[in-house]
Amino acid sequence: MGATLAALGLISGPSLAQGNAAKSTAAPASTTAPAQALSTPRIGPDFVDLVEKANPAVVNIRTTEKVNVKQSQGGIPGMPNIPGMPGIDEDQAEFFRRFFGIPLPTPKQGPNNKPQQEEQNRGVGSGFIIESNGFILTNAHVIEGATTIYVTLPDKREFKAKLIGADKRTDVALVKIEATGLPRLQIGDSSKVRVGEWVLAIGSPFGLENTVTAGIVSAKSRDTGDYLPFIQTDVAVNPGNSGGPLLNTRGEVIGINSQIFSRSGGYMGISFAIPMDEAMRVSNQLRASGKVSRGRIGVAIAEVSKEVAESLGLPKARGALVRNVEAGAPADKAGVEAGDVILSFDGRLIEKSSDLPRIVGDTKAGTKAQMEVWRKGAPKELSVTVADLEPAEKVVAKKADPETTAPNTKNNFKVGVAELTEAKRRELGIKSGVEIQSLTDGPLSKAGARVGDVIVRVADVDISSVKQFENAVKDLPKNKSVAVFIRRANSTIVIPVKPGSNE
Repeated sequence: MGATLAALGLISGPSLAQGNAAKSTAAPASTTAPAQALSTPRIGPDFVDLVEKANPAVVNIRTTEKVNVKQSQGGIPGMPNIPGMPGIDEDQAEFFRRFFGIPLPTPKQGPNNKPQQEEQNRGVGSGFIIESNGFILTNAHVIEGATTIYVTLPDKREFKAKLIGADKRTDVALVKIEATGLPRLQIGDSSKVRVGEWVLAIGSPFGLENTVTAGIVSAKSRDTGDYLPFIQTDVAVNPGNSGGPLLNTRGEVIGINSQIFSRSGGYMGISFAIPMDEAMRVSNQLRASGKVSRGRIGVAIAEVSKEVAESLGLPKARGALVRNVEAGAPADKAGVEAGDVILSFDGRLIEKSSDLPRIVGDTKAGTKAQMEVWRKGAPKELSVTVADLEPAEKVVAKKADPETTAPNTKNNFKVGVAELTEAKRRELGIKSGVEIQSLTDGPLSKAGARVGDVIVRVADVDISSVKQFENAVKDLPKNKSVAVFIRRANSTIVIPVKPGSNE
């Protein structure tokens, strides 16, 4: 039996027979060994009391949706089915009425001649009570598309829940049931979570209510989206756990179990939870207005690599590199330029690019915020008025300078460049630069530049003509990286380049 289970992957280690053999041949334990050496220490904390206290506040969430159905109960062989008259179409029904006097039913339909609808199960998830008057947190994806939301408490009482609001960006939803005196979970401080601490999850994996699994925090601030610095754990989380609580050893909820990393659809040792401070911020807005308001400034950003930081003269690789500024957006009005590195926003440091959308998103629309950017080797203070988040609009190019042309020229970057045409300026939404017409095996080519790219700045010099470009690159030091700002499609890319010798 043990060998069979092991073969199925249900258990690991030696089979029962092997275990018995090992017992019979094992040497007897020494009678002189200390008593404490014979005792096996318990590994990990005891979660029994914690689970008994938390379990009553964890709920099962079942959702249904209404779908159009056709009535089909057999009928006359060889005849197609129609709703309400199995096996008979409308022409055949009329035939039987006229010539045989057989009355047949008319197609059954719902009100206003609409097809009948049937409520079907859509999915199962988890949730937890945060207020004794029936407010429950879960994941937005658990209730998405649901016609009806059913909440089942551990005492088997079932309620229809009202959706207060859901936010897809953070995957948080708030629902309410009409009940009072309910047990609730204590909200913990997710900012104080430490990597390596014990945590446990309670939920309904595969519909198995109030299943408890435990593990440790594997990482903090794991970036998997614009607005969520997830808590990563090795707690076993499977489909159905979504929306359930992640608890610390004090019984406080520090996160909402939301995602798993899986190649099979099941648990593979990595799961992600929404930090509770983020979830509560969202739930408070959902409760107040049914939606979440976020700020925006209208920039496309990228990470600042070590090489880019060195080429820009930044002491440390941090901040958000601005690849594009939306015309007319708050950042554009504030004077932000493509190629700037945003170092701080509203007094909060930007360590990595993903920090910026979170900080801006948390800023109320209409707020006038100070922003520090790195430009041309020095910090610069800008003031920006935050706007409401809205779908990104197509960038409209500003008025271009008059068209100029010039023959290709070569330089110690080993590129052939030409003046920009008015059409190119309009296409890229820039005022000036030089277009790369040809590339040889030189430093710019090796750094990733392409024919058709537009060089808009070299080091701290904005490029407005071929002649200016030649002057800017001819005396650059050969042993030091310099930042070359390239416009490609609707993005500005910073390429660190070490100039070669001029031929």
